[in-house]
Amino acid sequence: MTKTVLITGANKSIGYETARQLGALGYRIWLGARDARRGETAAQALRDLGHDVSVIDVAVDDGASVKAAAERVMAQDGKLDVLIANAGISGAFADPTEQSIDDIRQVYDVNVFGAIRLIQAFVPLLKAAGKATIVNVSSELGSLGSLSDPDGEFYGVNILGYNSSKTALNAVTVSFAKALAPFGIRVNSADPGYTATDFNGHRGHRTVEQAAGIIVQLATSEDAALTGSFLCDRRTLPW
Repeated sequence: MTKTVLITGANKSIGYETARQLGALGYRIWLGARDARRGETAAQALRDLGHDVSVIDVAVDDGASVKAAAERVMAQDGKLDVLIANAGISGAFADPTEQSIDDIRQVYDVNVFGAIRLIQAFVPLLKAAGKATIVNVSSELGSLGSLSDPDGEFYGVNILGYNSSKTALNAVTVSFAKALAPFGIRVNSADPGYTATDFNGHRGHRTVEQAAGIIVQLATSEDAALTGSFLCDRRTLPW
């Protein structure tokens, strides 16, 4: 039976490349996008490559949108093998002493609460699939170990809203990994690395092809023990 995957924020960058790579492996793709037009453009490009892709409107900061997406997948497929919480925003690159609470709240609503909404809504479909997988797209900027290491690559990147939202997302990963283990559902955090995307003005040194690699690796792994982990490529990151 064909495996299914839903990827949020998949109309561009890392999300799109993840869809492309999983499509090439034979997965049926639910391409999540909050802009239907952009989603359809991306989906058609993947269909032109021979992939089985359907666009699904989903804005993770909107509970009704997430619920409707889950209902659509349930009605059409009745299950979901892989859920990838990729949608995220950076918020303001401001001095932590000046970043507004409203801006931080918006970042959390997408990066943290959005992932929680998504997972909770899709748990019945993941249970129906059996041995399903959730991948939360995080960042090493959420690693307290890395950020507190004066010799670390990201020590000087002090972005209050974004960094702390990814730290919180990692805690979400651990919590759901424990809660869903009895159902054979694995939950992991993936760090794509410093990738050239809109987030950083395309200054990152990694390509989207490289970045998607760890997400695809976690999405397709058959290792039942691989859950509650935080990985970049084949390296385990400190929480």
